[in-house]
Amino acid sequence: MGKAGMVGQRLDDFVLAVNELLTNAVRHGGGKGRLRLWRRGDEVVCEVSDHGGGFDEARLASGARPAADTPGGWGLWLAGKLSDRMEVHTGPGGTTVRISAALAGESAH
Repeated sequence: MGKAGMVGQRLDDFVLAVNELLTNAVRHGGGKGRLRLWRRGDEVVCEVSDHGGGFDEARLASGARPAADTPGGWGLWLAGKLSDRMEVHTGPGGTTVRISAALAGESAH
């Protein structure tokens, strides 16, 4: 992604966000998932899907940081903070999370 314009801390943040999504897919999606990564204009997009049972979106929608003593919920929160945009679709058939980040210039986060 360096050739595309994402380097340094920006690249590190995006890689960490993707790692959190993959960890969630493995941990909560039955041990496997699907990763898609592509460039769309001046941003990079990553989508991770799994076949887990889904989750309650209310806590995620609030945008609130999980309590320090909460054992879970940190991965999606962190991925949202480390990317410019995050979309989550979840239900009984699984979860798909898409994050994106600008390749050059100003970031939204």
